[in-house]
Amino acid sequence: MKTLTVFTPTYNRAYCLDKCYESLIRQTSDDFLWLIIDDGSTDNTKELVKTWIEDDKIQIKYHYQENQGMHGGHNAAYRLVDTTLNVCIDSDDFMPDNGVEKILQSWSLIKDKSEYAGIVGLDADPSGTIIGTKMPNDLKETTLYDIYNKYKVKGDKKLVLRTEVVKKYPPYPIFEGERFVPLGYLYLLIDQDYNLFPVNDVFCIVEYMEDGSTRNILKQYRRHPRGFAFSRKNRMQLGKSFKERFKNAIHYVSSSMFTKNASFIKESPNKSLTIFAVPLGVLLNVYIRYKTRGEF
Repeated sequence: MKTLTVFTPTYNRAYCLDKCYESLIRQTSDDFLWLIIDDGSTDNTKELVKTWIEDDKIQIKYHYQENQGMHGGHNAAYRLVDTTLNVCIDSDDFMPDNGVEKILQSWSLIKDKSEYAGIVGLDADPSGTIIGTKMPNDLKETTLYDIYNKYKVKGDKKLVLRTEVVKKYPPYPIFEGERFVPLGYLYLLIDQDYNLFPVNDVFCIVEYMEDGSTRNILKQYRRHPRGFAFSRKNRMQLGKSFKERFKNAIHYVSSSMFTKNASFIKESPNKSLTIFAVPLGVLLNVYIRYKTRGEF
C-alpha cells in the first residue's frame, strides 16, 4: 500500500486539472496515489481522468458525487482515504517535483510519535516565492492556531495529516442549498488534541487570482450563511482569547441575520458574549449587504 494519498476535490476544472496531473507524474517518489473527488462536474472531467487512468503513469482513484462544495469533497476524501497520510492539492494548484519526497522525508522523523497529527509545510507561487512567511527554523512542534497567533507566521500553509487522526473527527456538516463550510473547523478540532511538525519545505504551488477577491469573499459569506454561522459558533467556543471569541460572536450575529434565525442567541455557545456582539453584528450585516448589493 502507498503511504500518501494526494486528494483533489474538483468541480468543472477539466481546463486546468492537467497541471496538477503533470506535476504528479514528475514526482521523484512514487509512494503515493491520486484520489480525485469529482464534486458533480458537468464538463469533461470524467472522460479526461479516464484517459489518465488508462495511461497508467500513476495510481489514480476517481470518485464522483453530487455537488456539495469544497467541504463535501473533503468529507468524501477522508471517508475514502486508506493510506497513512493524506494531503489536499486543489484542482488549480500543483506540487513541486520533489513534493512527495519532501513530505515522506519529514514523516520519517515523526512517524512513531503519536502526539503529531501530521506535518505543516509551505505554499509557494509559480516563481518559487514563498506565500507569506516561513516558520521559525527552531520550531519542533506547533498547532495551526499558534503558527499564526503566537509565532505571527503569514500566508497559507499546506497540511499533511495522519489519516487515522482525521477519521476521529466528525465530517463537515452539509446544509441544504449551501456549498461552503470553512475548512478551518476540522483543523481547530485537531488543534485541541494534537501538534503539527513544522517544516520549511514547499509542498504546493499555488496561484492566486487577485481581481475581485474581497468582493468574492463577501459574496461567499452571504451565499453560505449557515456554513459560516456553524464555523463561528465553534470558534466562539474554542477561541483562546476574548478578542477572538468576540470577533467570531460578531460574525455569528451577522450570519444569523442572513438566515433569519430568531433563535441565534439561544443556540449560541456563549449567550452573554453574543448579546454583547449584537450591535456590531448588525453593522457588519448591513455592510455586507451594501457591498454585495445587486448580487442577490
